[in-house]
Amino acid sequence: MFTQVKTSKENKDVVAQLTRKLNLGTENIIARMAYTYSLSMDRKLDLNELADSGGKEYSRSVLFGDHYDVYIGMLCVHYGIYKTDKDLAKYVKLHLDDGLYLINDEFQKVNNIDGFDFLVELTEKGINL
Repeated sequence: MFTQVKTSKENKDVVAQLTRKLNLGTENIIARMAYTYSLSMDRKLDLNELADSGGKEYSRSVLFGDHYDVYIGMLCVHYGIYKTDKDLAKYVKLHLDDGLYLINDEFQKVNNIDGFDFLVELTEKGINL
């Protein structure tokens, strides 16, 4: 069972910077966004590309709050696995790190934008795909 996950060392700074710059709440909010953003890309990530675990640590309750079943359900449907899969935590980590990288990359392309406008822009981009 998944109890905690750590970002990569590089993403420890990324999540802190995005939290400050986007001003959308605490770091776990940005982490949730990153996780779901990565899943929304509809790509299956390779467990062999798992990054280091030297970054920010999240317990499952901090990362997913009261909606653990929903977040894990999305992952299980995406990969066709069950919630007791031995690699569940690795998949969570993959998508957390991937999403932080993707959001940071998108954020670097825009200037002087607040968190709400940034989210609207990303949402519109996703709708238009």
